[in-house]
This record gives sequence, C-alpha cells and structure tokens, in this order.
Amino acid sequence: MRVGYFSNFWTILLDFVAWAAIHTGISYVFLRVPHRVLNPESWLLRTRALEAGGTLYEKLFRVRRWKVLLPSGGAWFRDGFSIKILESRHPEYLREWVMESCRAEMCHWAAIPFSLLFFLWNPLPVGFVMIVYAIGFNLPCIVAQRYNRPRMLDILRKKDMIHFCPQSQADPRE
Repeated sequence: MRVGYFSNFWTILLDFVAWAAIHTGISYVFLRVPHRVLNPESWLLRTRALEAGGTLYEKLFRVRRWKVLLPSGGAWFRDGFSIKILESRHPEYLREWVMESCRAEMCHWAAIPFSLLFFLWNPLPVGFVMIVYAIGFNLPCIVAQRYNRPRMLDILRKKDMIHFCPQSQADPRE
C-alpha cells in the first residue's frame, strides 16, 4: 500500500538512499553477530545434497567465471573480514573465513525482504522492480557463498580441523 507520493526525482533519490542505508545497515548489524550464531551446519547455511558440494552452482551459473567480480563487503568496515582473497591456509584463518562466509550469506538473505518497503513510496510496478533488484543483486553473492563454503569445509575436514563449537574457540565478537 503506497503511503508516500513524491516527484520522480525525489522518489528515485529516496530509492537510492534507502538501498544504501539498507545494505550498509544490515552489514553493520551482522558484523556484530557473534560466531556462535554463524554455524555453517545450521538450517539456512548448511549445504544441501542437491548442491553437490557447490558443484551445482558451477554447472548452472558458471560461478567460477564471475565470482571474482563480486565485492567483499566485509572489507568496507574497520572490524570487517574480506573473503574475496584467500590469504592463508592456516586452519584458524580458514575457520574464520567459513564464519565470515556464513555472515555474508546471512546479510544477503536478510536484504531481500526489505525490498517490500519500496511499495510504500513507489508505484506498484516499481515496487516489483525493487524486488527483482533485491534478488538480482543479492542472489549472485549468495550463490558465490554457497559455492565456496562447501569447498572450504572440505579442506578443513581433510585437515581434521573442522571445529565450529563456540566453546572450543575464542570469539572476539561475543
């Protein structure tokens, strides 16, 4: 239900500002989520059999070709962690990478429902465009996380270093 009526200029400006605030706000909030919440085996984040360890995303979307083009939002914050480039093969770093991959995926899932807010000040067709934008902007990032994380978990399993129990590791965000 549309409650605000603005000129095209102000509506477009409000759309840009709203998306910037939504993406930044969600990232800021999720940056403070403790590691104990970021369980790669949780219902939302675990790898499904259908995904075949991420292989599904390579076959359907050829994710390896374009994933390097995606930004790493974690690097934009002082306390953030960039998952764009693998900087170490040390198990502690790899575990942190997996946790940050979970954080990134959760951020992108959380952003999509906010697209419904745009119906409040946009005409109905534009509101639907905002839903398409939210899915189109966030889905590639989700696909990249769901492609990369199972491969990283396999590396940790091979090193017998897959311990995500909050009691077994210190979490600076708790």
